[in-house]
Amino acid sequence: MNFATPAFLVFLVVVYLLYWCFGRKGQNRLILVASLFFYGWWDWRFLLLLIAIASIDFLVALALMPDIPVWRRRTLLGVSLLTNLGGLIYFKYFNFFSLSLQAFLGQLGMQADPVTLQIILPLGISFYTFQALSYTIDVYRRKLPAVRSYTEYLCFITFFPHMIAGPIQQATHLLVQFGKDRHFNEQESVDGLRQMLWGYFKKMVVADSLAIYANQFFNNPASGNGWQLLWASYCFALQIYGDFSGYTDIAIGCARLFGLHMTRNFAYPYFSSNVHEFWKRWHISLSNWFRDYVYIPLGGNRHGKFRQQLNALTVFVVSGLWHGANWTFLLWGLLHGIYYTAYSNIGGWIARLRVSRNKWFHFASVFVVFHLVLVGWILFRARDLNTALTIVGQIAAAPLQAFHKPPFSLFVLCALMLGVEWLHRHHRHGLDIARWPRLARWGAYYAIVLIILLASPLAYVPFIYFQF
Repeated sequence: MNFATPAFLVFLVVVYLLYWCFGRKGQNRLILVASLFFYGWWDWRFLLLLIAIASIDFLVALALMPDIPVWRRRTLLGVSLLTNLGGLIYFKYFNFFSLSLQAFLGQLGMQADPVTLQIILPLGISFYTFQALSYTIDVYRRKLPAVRSYTEYLCFITFFPHMIAGPIQQATHLLVQFGKDRHFNEQESVDGLRQMLWGYFKKMVVADSLAIYANQFFNNPASGNGWQLLWASYCFALQIYGDFSGYTDIAIGCARLFGLHMTRNFAYPYFSSNVHEFWKRWHISLSNWFRDYVYIPLGGNRHGKFRQQLNALTVFVVSGLWHGANWTFLLWGLLHGIYYTAYSNIGGWIARLRVSRNKWFHFASVFVVFHLVLVGWILFRARDLNTALTIVGQIAAAPLQAFHKPPFSLFVLCALMLGVEWLHRHHRHGLDIARWPRLARWGAYYAIVLIILLASPLAYVPFIYFQF
């Protein structure tokens, strides 16, 4: 069931109306049933995998609670790690590792037949396995007691707004909410609907319109020249932001309808003036997960600057691989790791410059950071490394080629999205307009709904992060 379909809206209305008829336990049971139905709508067979992983982690956490020997606690945590990461590696990376090994052996003059399987990637597995791991690791660290209610735990894992593509919720934030009473709050519900409406605009109007142009040239780079590939790269940079941040606005707004609060996932990242700031604003929930469960266990910043930068670089490479089984994703992560560590060395020097406080220097920094990120998006979007290099080469030669420009309507849509978010950059979402007069608020609602109905492309464009 897709957020951008009438079926989901009917499903949401029914669940919402029933939800507030019950107390906490009834609400949790309804959320669980609705979430399993939502996930089973995609492919019911993957429900078995989801429930199996969740059940193992639930039992592991309970077994970790008593005062048992350290070796036994580590063994139990190992069971959770093996279950979650083993499933993720098998479904997502088996063919990648097999083909990469074959290519490596071929370089050494050794012939090997790759073992490949027709493996279907379960929807959302990268997200719900990380969420499940956060629970068992936190219980192991004694940061959180194991929950005794299987229903509350399954609600945390399967809660339908975030299960497919995040935001990745840590147990210390979301799981505890299912153990508390929740009461209807009109203001939260109304603002949740506003956030959802803005998410639908970013996804269905902006991102899906940009996808048509970006896909045309990224899917067939030979069909365009350097200018067209450059515009396609800009389009994809704004498409992936509109698509993914739009999804999370819908998810977070949807959760607020049920009196539940999820962590923020985007904070206007393209307004960042340095790379460190960008990663505090982009996919925040994933960045926090890697910080808490990879970076800090590796040593964080406790063992000198070189070790700190090596740890950061490792996190970015692993993050790139998390996004997909392709060398382009790994190099995308490595590139951002280089950006991050490079800024660690020069950021303090830049901050000491008097000019760094100048607003024009700030705008120039935002411009530079956006284009550094843009180079990474070419790697992220390209089918393979050869395609990425071809696109970069064509863009570098653009000044020597005939000038082309994309449809003017794309400029208008991008300017509208970025302009609204710039004006609301100090608010939690782009349509946070509760302070506006009633007439102005309703005028904005009707205008956005009308734009969605009239300007959304007819062709269905899947959410980008569904593939991860």
